[in-house]
Amino acid sequence: MKSFGAFLAMLFLSSGSLWAQGENPIDTGNTAWMITATVLVLMMTLPGLALFYGGLVRSKNVLSVLMHCYAIAALASIMWVVFLYSMSFDNQGGKWVGGLSKSFLEGVGLDSVTGGIPETVFVMFQMTFAIITPGLIVGAFVERMKFVAVMVFTALWLVLVYAPAVFWVWGGGIMASWGVIDLAGGIVVHATAGVSALVLAKMIGPRRGFPKQLQPPHSPGLVMIGASLLWVGWFGFNAGSQGGASGAAGMTMLVTNISAATAALVWCLVERIQTGKTGVVGIATGMVAGLATITPASGNVGPMGALLIGLLAGVICYFMCGVVRHKLNIDDSLDVFAVHGVGGILGTIMVAFLGAEGVLGGLGLSENPETGETYSSIEQLIVQLKSLGITIVWSAVATIIIVLIIKKTVGLRVSEEVEAEGLDSAEHGETAYNFDA
Repeated sequence: MKSFGAFLAMLFLSSGSLWAQGENPIDTGNTAWMITATVLVLMMTLPGLALFYGGLVRSKNVLSVLMHCYAIAALASIMWVVFLYSMSFDNQGGKWVGGLSKSFLEGVGLDSVTGGIPETVFVMFQMTFAIITPGLIVGAFVERMKFVAVMVFTALWLVLVYAPAVFWVWGGGIMASWGVIDLAGGIVVHATAGVSALVLAKMIGPRRGFPKQLQPPHSPGLVMIGASLLWVGWFGFNAGSQGGASGAAGMTMLVTNISAATAALVWCLVERIQTGKTGVVGIATGMVAGLATITPASGNVGPMGALLIGLLAGVICYFMCGVVRHKLNIDDSLDVFAVHGVGGILGTIMVAFLGAEGVLGGLGLSENPETGETYSSIEQLIVQLKSLGITIVWSAVATIIIVLIIKKTVGLRVSEEVEAEGLDSAEHGETAYNFDA
């Protein structure tokens, strides 16, 4: 009996990492991590981003922000399985546009495998990115955009901006063929959302009283809770993008945390010097800036490189908030461009230098697809800038087109009366806080 038990144990251990046999075995360890990472990324939007943004607005608009995040999550989920997943990862066609052969998840079943994990898990993981990316843009138009306009904008934006960007960078498209570095979305998520948020904020116009008569965030406590959920969830965002439980995922998690912590403290220091105060909203915003900035570089930089990235994020993103608000006179209400857009762009550029092997613990850059040799920092920088330029220009142009369509159809902005009353009551018929005895 003992020998038979030992045989079964040996058989289990030798095959325990393989859930399916054949040409495409499924690694159960990697699969377990990717399922966990998927849950973490969804937590970033619901409830993380919802509470973070909800705490930053006035109390009469908090439910509208929660509603936007929730409805966007539902809409993006359905669109993803119907055709967006195919548009993003079907690389049977050209280098600029994905195909539609996987529409309605054609061919995705129990036995389909990608990268050692079930394709169903890969679909879900990438779906959470499609959920949070348009969710980030919510911060640019809070307290003044019609709910129906939010839904139409999200649907068109996912088709015209997000899916093409995913295909270019992660789906085997043109930028992937150049060797662009963007582990978890400096270009795909933060540059697209940040630029579109800036354009949309400009076109929809500022809130009443901008910039001198705006009320402060109604609940810094909610901001801190939401930011904390973002911090935790971001480990799934970045380390999950390594595709499995590995040393690379461990390093990605480590540098992500270092950058977030550094940017949070640096933001506090700059805020203290500038205003004489150190605020809860400030430290939370600085932390998010650190996360956004490390995201594209988190697979290539070492701990000391992450420290420098966090330092730069804390300083540059802080001052960019003022530039957008006071120099450009744009009411990007919750600083989407200054934090996410600038952070993602900064990290995408810095990886060309800090990701180089031997530079502050850098792990290496991409290979030149023509020569097979590793890019120099300058060569990698050219690829990064070229990819950023195309993505930024297209995000801006597509957003302008989408906004013009919405203005001509369902209308973009609520009336002055609705804005004064608050979107919670006027648009959703509810209030966040009932103080009746």
